[in-house]
Amino acid sequence: MEGTTSSSELGAVVVGVDGSEPARRAALWAASEAARRERPLHIVYAADTDGRALYASVETIERVRKAGRELLDETAAAIAEQHPELAVTTELGRGKPVPSLTRSAALRGTIVVGSRGLGGFSSLMLGSVGLKVAAGATTPVIVVRGPDERAEAGVVLAAVRDENDLDVARYAAREASLRKSSLRLLHVWNVLESVGNVVTMLDNVEEIAGEEVQHLTTVADRIREEFPDLTVHATAEKSRSVAGVLVEASQNADLLVMGGRRSSGYIGRTLGRVTHTLVHYADCPVQLIPRRDGEEGDQS
Repeated sequence: MEGTTSSSELGAVVVGVDGSEPARRAALWAASEAARRERPLHIVYAADTDGRALYASVETIERVRKAGRELLDETAAAIAEQHPELAVTTELGRGKPVPSLTRSAALRGTIVVGSRGLGGFSSLMLGSVGLKVAAGATTPVIVVRGPDERAEAGVVLAAVRDENDLDVARYAAREASLRKSSLRLLHVWNVLESVGNVVTMLDNVEEIAGEEVQHLTTVADRIREEFPDLTVHATAEKSRSVAGVLVEASQNADLLVMGGRRSSGYIGRTLGRVTHTLVHYADCPVQLIPRRDGEEGDQS
């Protein structure tokens, strides 16, 4: 990925609204995140009036813009009630939602989007705008997931595969520090992927397991050194489903932080099989950290 953020500071927060309840929830969550970071919040409503101009009347365009302004004002007012000290700006965009959000985040840091949340099975799934933002972002993206009302777990969870995930672990450590929470570094490895399907290679499982744990230990030791006041737990699990273990672990976390896809392909440059599953099914908000071009590839 281009332009992964390796700064020691978490950036400001950008959130998109569209009048839906999931977007409103995402905006309130984003406000809390911005307050924790002591950074401003930027609320975007993408009216797409440029795209409508070819077939809509001037009156229709003005109604759309008026509705957008009212939504932005209402959202900002609701946030001000909960976070009166927070600096909030709003933007009525003329373009489509995805480029409007990514353009704003290029200057302001982290994008927050809501899950679809329409009820029933569809409530598990991420909407098309959120999916496109997550797939193509070059700045961190947080997908707000999980139940509306849930007691805080006091844990930030980070998915760690190897030393290339040190930047991901740093992001998670900063989030945990802001929340005064503990950090859990979780490494999940698939023995079948590691040894292939040749039965005779299973003799090497213990050796492979030791190598897998060493990757996690290296990252954990570095994080403990850089964040001496943070409680860090490092655990490794063997499973046939990396995504399944992470979804289950997300039930006991306030935020799951993981790196985007390391190689191009699948759904955009960020979403692979594992990350795609997590943004649809995780039980807590998921923060995706873009990777650098040239990092060698897993399926995440």
